[in-house]
Amino acid sequence: MNSVRSPKATIAPSIDAVLRHLETSIADLRLSDDERRELVSLLREIAAPEEGLRRVRNRAFEMVRTRLVDADTVALLKWLDGVARALDNAREPFAAIQNEAYFSPGDDCLRAIQHRLRAARQCIDVCVFTLSDDRITEEILAAHRRGVQVRVITDNDKEFDAGSDVETLRRTGIAVAVDRTSAHMHHKFAIFDNAWLINGSYNWTRSACESNEENLVVTNDSALVRAFAEQFASLWKALA
Repeated sequence: MNSVRSPKATIAPSIDAVLRHLETSIADLRLSDDERRELVSLLREIAAPEEGLRRVRNRAFEMVRTRLVDADTVALLKWLDGVARALDNAREPFAAIQNEAYFSPGDDCLRAIQHRLRAARQCIDVCVFTLSDDRITEEILAAHRRGVQVRVITDNDKEFDAGSDVETLRRTGIAVAVDRTSAHMHHKFAIFDNAWLINGSYNWTRSACESNEENLVVTNDSALVRAFAEQFASLWKALA
């Protein structure tokens, strides 16, 4: 399939942007999960050669050395370990852009969602208007049990509907944010390991699978993944 193009041109980040990110993240001597994902995303987007990765690594060590006397050594080492893991992740082979489209009624959309949930290894960010299909919920819970960091954003209009699984997720310890404004949080997208995006009209319900005319797009286009990740981060900050 043809690659989806962003509607407006964006300026690609540079190594300098990565180094500025390091300076920002070390300020509190902690590389949060969000900061580490952002670092990996920046490194992958600039497609830094090994020389560039070494420059980032050397700068990280230099930053730690200059703070060893006055700062918490353990915290600094944890921050440095997080940077090292981000560099390792950035070295993973780049996959060709893949775009897939699925439609319902039928099980194609459901299976695509299940596949991405099962394949996730680090983090899953779900942003859906409603969630009531137990077959999807079971895969979210399975990911949570195997240590994947899961966050869910949804809308209060559907939070306590008959069949809604939002409270089930919340009781298991999954982080849930709810839009309680007069408007609706009507998105239906999810991001997996900061590398894959699913998006479309498809609600995560049995009726969407069995009755409705719906669509779902799955892509690993980094520009689209990054755009949706930024939108998720903005909503999470506002609602959590």
